[in-house]
Amino acid sequence: MSHLTYLEASVVGLIQGVTELFPVSSLGHNVLIPGLLGGSWAADLSVASPESPYLAFIVGLHVATAIALFAYFWRDWIRIVKGFCTSIWYRRVETTEQKLAWMIILATIPVGLVGLVFEHEFRVLFGKPIRAAIFLVVNGVILYAGERFRTRASLKADAELAEDRERAVGQAERGIASHASGQRAVRQEELSRALQADQRLAETGYVQALLIGSVQVLALLAGISRDGVTMVAGMFRGLSREDAARFAFLLATPVILAAGVLKVPDLTGPLGNGIHGQILVGSVLSGIGAYVSVRFLVKYFQTRTLTPFAIYCVAFGLGSIIYLSVK
Repeated sequence: MSHLTYLEASVVGLIQGVTELFPVSSLGHNVLIPGLLGGSWAADLSVASPESPYLAFIVGLHVATAIALFAYFWRDWIRIVKGFCTSIWYRRVETTEQKLAWMIILATIPVGLVGLVFEHEFRVLFGKPIRAAIFLVVNGVILYAGERFRTRASLKADAELAEDRERAVGQAERGIASHASGQRAVRQEELSRALQADQRLAETGYVQALLIGSVQVLALLAGISRDGVTMVAGMFRGLSREDAARFAFLLATPVILAAGVLKVPDLTGPLGNGIHGQILVGSVLSGIGAYVSVRFLVKYFQTRTLTPFAIYCVAFGLGSIIYLSVK
């Protein structure tokens, strides 16, 4: 059996945590990097080989990434889980949290079913470096098209949120009297924005949530970003870029966690033998990378676009295709 070194675990763990949330495909990078480096990296880090310890390693990284997302959105998830429980208890769906909980469940069903049935086939068929590079280019085109052909409803939603932010900043500046009160004002503003975002998301309805969530199936193809295509679908359905990003992150959390938990036996089975230390190191770095990334991206998508990520995907994908073709 091939061996997974601590250096490999550290590099891949950090890259996984960052690229899982950036719209550039973590699976695509996990396939491409070993292929580009070659040698022992290609042998140790093969997602297409069922005997590779890399599969058990990826499980740990997914669980760590999901934990990081929960850590960042923990207040939101408490409200959402509470909404789900109360909707079951009282047998009605009325509040924002209740509606959002069921929207997330409905939006997760398509990718969950397809992943359970076809995950192995997708991984073996498309888990090749050259194919990952091709789909990374496709991902870049999707991101660029998502920005280039924004709907009027999405652009209007962005404009309205920009006006709200300007008013909120002005009020905060007038109300800050000390550093401590300033910190409290920032936290209150973040909480208020989250609640308002959930209200807007809940108004989109279950059918829209199902349509947006269904595109996550594309992320089973190495090179296609789950968050990226989900954001593009959300904007196409009229969401602001900021709300589309929030919904994408919320949808990603249960999917990533489920993908890890369902494969936990790989960690305790033969594939995990001898690499538990590497899994721990990689998972810690993956969790840190994911937490820092989501903090950055939540603010980034308030005012900025997917275009830089589109350019990166196309450039890196084309460069990888050329390199792998002449290698």
